[in-house]
Amino acid sequence: MTRLKSLQELFKRYRRPGDLVFALLFFLFSVFLVSQIGTQSPWRGTQQIFSQPAFWPTVSLALMALFAGLHLLSSLLSPRIPGRWAEVWQWVRALEYAGWFLVYVWVVPILGYLPTTILAAVLLALRVGYRKPGQLLSLALLAVVIVVAFRGFLQVRIPAGAVYDYLPDSMRIFWLTYL
Repeated sequence: MTRLKSLQELFKRYRRPGDLVFALLFFLFSVFLVSQIGTQSPWRGTQQIFSQPAFWPTVSLALMALFAGLHLLSSLLSPRIPGRWAEVWQWVRALEYAGWFLVYVWVVPILGYLPTTILAAVLLALRVGYRKPGQLLSLALLAVVIVVAFRGFLQVRIPAGAVYDYLPDSMRIFWLTYL
């Protein structure tokens, strides 16, 4: 009896509110990957099955779909946990910061690395609730230190901004090299 109870404890699942949504999305994604394997990895008729280029990717994706299906089934059969959509909304809200990053990457070639990094640091600080001028100024200075460290000391190749073309020649070379 103790052994049975310990096995039940071992395999006990602690569900979270968003488990069903995650299980469904992961199952759909794995089925999509399985459906695409024929276009991504070739099967050649002249080799043994284990030496086929598509064999192991097919096995791994099929097992991924199988276990994702089992996870979805166990999520469907488990009792409903309140708060599912609140958790899903939290996941969606986290995508906002990916959007901030995409805008940052899009603006760097236009404004340049230094102005965009300063602008992004200050705007993100305002977004998360920092309002004191000292905090915003320290973030702007931190952005300058980051840019000088990456471009000046580490010589990281980051595209220069299009606005740098409007600077006088003597300043333009310095900004293109270090900022």
